[in-house]
Amino acid sequence: MSRFRDRRDAGRLLAAKLGAYANRPDVLVLALPRGGVPVAAEVAQALGAPLDVFLVRKLGVPGHEELAMGAIASGGVRVLNEDLVRTLAIPPQTIETVTREEELELARREQAYRSDRAAMDVRGRTVIVVDDGLATGATMRAAAQALRSRGPARVVIAVPVAARETRDALTSEVDEIVCGMTPEPFHSVGLWYDDFSQTTDDEVRAFLEHAAEPTSGNA
Repeated sequence: MSRFRDRRDAGRLLAAKLGAYANRPDVLVLALPRGGVPVAAEVAQALGAPLDVFLVRKLGVPGHEELAMGAIASGGVRVLNEDLVRTLAIPPQTIETVTREEELELARREQAYRSDRAAMDVRGRTVIVVDDGLATGATMRAAAQALRSRGPARVVIAVPVAARETRDALTSEVDEIVCGMTPEPFHSVGLWYDDFSQTTDDEVRAFLEHAAEPTSGNA
């Protein structure tokens, strides 16, 4: 399987798989910051759909932060990987400490990305949730559960690349999963990009501001 040049390249290829959602007034594209934003920007532009962010933060295991013991999302939703918590015997106070730290960062990003713009209303809409890939799926699961509580008509996960077992495990959480590829072995999301450099807060703001411009077609 060939790799993506970068996140925008991945977004263009992913958008080609989402043609059934093009030019529909009920469709809204939500990106998981930060890495999902460049991907989602290409998807939203191709579909002629509005773009917004949905804030989710991974809860990393202390000392092994890349390992997700869960995630939190806008709206006070927290999802825990109970199997991992049991296996590593992670005490409740550790989970609460990490949760509080990530809630502060989630609030900071909410303000940094949106400023005074209100979050888009998902009620009754078809929501396409985009990230740059699925590894453990913890953040996407938190996002899906948080969105469900807000009354969308349909929740669709769209990612360029995913671990096959993660994709399969998430099928019961949403209405549809659209995935560019599920390579075996998977190893990591970044392995499938030539350029997987970190997306910055400034870049996230720029993508959202551009999408909000009337001339972008997404107003």
